[in-house]
Amino acid sequence: MNLKRSRSVGASSSLNGLGKQDGESRRKRKMAEITQALNMTPVDVAALRRMAISEGGLLTDEIRRQVWPRLLNVSVENIPEELETVDRDNNKDFNQVLLDVQRSLRRFPPGMPDEQREGLQEELIDIILRVLVKNPQLHYYQGYHDIVVTFLLVLGERLATALVEKLSTHHLRDFMDPTMDNTKHILNYLMPIIERVNPEVYDFMQQAEVGTIFALSWLITWFGHVLSDFRHVVRLYDFFLACHPLMPIYFAAVIVLHREEEVLDCECDMAMMHHLLSRIPEDLPYETLISRAGDLFVQFPPSELARERSQQTAVSTFKDFELASTQQRPDTVLRRRRIEQQQRTLEAQRSTVAVVQPTARRFMRLAVMGLTVALGAAALAVVNSALEWAPKLDLLFP
Repeated sequence: MNLKRSRSVGASSSLNGLGKQDGESRRKRKMAEITQALNMTPVDVAALRRMAISEGGLLTDEIRRQVWPRLLNVSVENIPEELETVDRDNNKDFNQVLLDVQRSLRRFPPGMPDEQREGLQEELIDIILRVLVKNPQLHYYQGYHDIVVTFLLVLGERLATALVEKLSTHHLRDFMDPTMDNTKHILNYLMPIIERVNPEVYDFMQQAEVGTIFALSWLITWFGHVLSDFRHVVRLYDFFLACHPLMPIYFAAVIVLHREEEVLDCECDMAMMHHLLSRIPEDLPYETLISRAGDLFVQFPPSELARERSQQTAVSTFKDFELASTQQRPDTVLRRRRIEQQQRTLEAQRSTVAVVQPTARRFMRLAVMGLTVALGAAALAVVNSALEWAPKLDLLFP
């Protein structure tokens, strides 16, 4: 399967991922749908997940401050007004956290006054130490601060502290073990996904013996460390927070597959291949890749990948959505996607999409690839998967 390079719809749009044509009206309509979901009793979390996954994500930081807590099942009303004082002098992690935070200048908006940035860096240190003290089973790792700073910049210290704690005890739990065993195990999901989609790329990477370390910083920072544009970072966080905890590894696979031509043109050498893959292009088509990652999750769910491994990790224990079972037939999903794409076309053109019965483990070849995310197979499956575990987070990790 070829995932050809193209310029990013999301990155180039002034509407944060929405196309220019009729973009403002779609943006307003989406904001109204998010507001409606938030105002329902109870809050329509499924709708919020769909909004976070679909084209453009949650649009603004103001909306994220309202929706991200819902996606993580955090009750804002129960967050203390006053945060605990942090004892830095007697904290074993303080020196390492301080060094990492001091090196994180590029994670703050360019042009921010030094005084404001330094104040935020102090808050960043306190959030990290506060979560670690409250949860002694968690172990700090370098790169953790890249995730925490994103929450701080979007949410502020009080709300970020609560959400980072929930995230750390669930989505990031495997990365915060005393050893990297589970992190390596999750990282090893990457190559089987690539093999199923593009055996040629897989074989070439295997011959080069490049391994998967090039994607380590992608995974453990949710791409926060490697993306220079903050808009792209928060767009991915919208997606990841609304999805199964293993979605970042699917997104990593999609990036590699998207760069098929570069990979195959590269010298079959470990150092050269690692150098190529470890540097993410600036002009990735984020909305297309988000859609594709969802498609791959549907086609090759974590349960299928986990059957090849005996080791259990925290995130791999979540029950994933089985597309081809009783919930939705593939041809029904394709038809729904086609309808939704037609509804979004201003000229109401009718395009025919052949519905072909899929062969085993190759249904992804029938997926409708567009430059925008239609809320079809991937989004529906991922939302349902997320809803399987999101309300039960506290039960999964006693």
